[in-house]
This record gives sequence, structure tokens and C-alpha cells, in this order.
Amino acid sequence: MTETTTEAVHPARAASRRSMEAVKAKNKQEWLSLFADDGWVEDPVGKSGFDPEGKGHHGKEAIAAFWDMAIANTDTIEFLIDDSFACGDEVVNVGTIRTTLAGNVIDAEGVFTYRVTTEGKIQSLRAFWEIDRAMKTVRPA
Repeated sequence: MTETTTEAVHPARAASRRSMEAVKAKNKQEWLSLFADDGWVEDPVGKSGFDPEGKGHHGKEAIAAFWDMAIANTDTIEFLIDDSFACGDEVVNVGTIRTTLAGNVIDAEGVFTYRVTTEGKIQSLRAFWEIDRAMKTVRPA
């Protein structure tokens, strides 16, 4: 992704990068510290095995439980961001999340949005990707 100095300092873009770095490093406490107390995660947006009711994971306790369910058991997670658009208090990243789990690799292509508070904490993280589409990419690591 090409970036200018102005893009690099946008608060939502900076928060999204810190989030991706914490996930890649498997640093749960760092990741949780990036969220506002009343923040939430929708990954993916809508009903899924991670969120049967499709309401998202609200508050740090629920976000921590999401980590334990969706991130903790992965071997690696890479963020391959093709483009990023920052507007207002949000950023949208377009790209692929590549996860290695149990000897397999899966690519989730999508759009990933982050909204931040005035303090730069993540208010919401919403991931738009299709489970069926991602499952078609499963291959041996």
C-alpha cells in the first residue's frame, strides 16, 4: 500500500495498524487496550459461527471472548492490505486476511472498517468478508 505522510498519521488508520500488529504478534492484552470500553467487534458482520445472533461483540469482556474463539488458536495471521481510505473518524482497509490454522491456509478477502473515538481508541471494528468465499481458498500450509 502506498501512503503519504498525511495518511500515516490519520487516527483511525493508525489504530487499525496497531490492531493488525497486535493480532499478528498474538498480543491479546495490547489488542484489547486499543478498544474503547464500550467498543465492539463484528467479524464478520452479521450472523456467523463467531456470532450466532449477528449483534457483534460489545465491551471488552466480549471482545476478549471473541479473541479466544477466533484468534487465539490460529498459528499465524497476516494482513495483506491493498488500499486504505480514511475519512472523518473512520478508515476502511481493503485486502486479505491470511490465516494459518491446523496446517491449512485460508484467505478472507474483504473490507475492514475501524471507527475511533476522539482519544484514538477503537469504537468499532467491522469486517466484511464472506465465509463461503474464504472456505474456497483453504489449502495446505
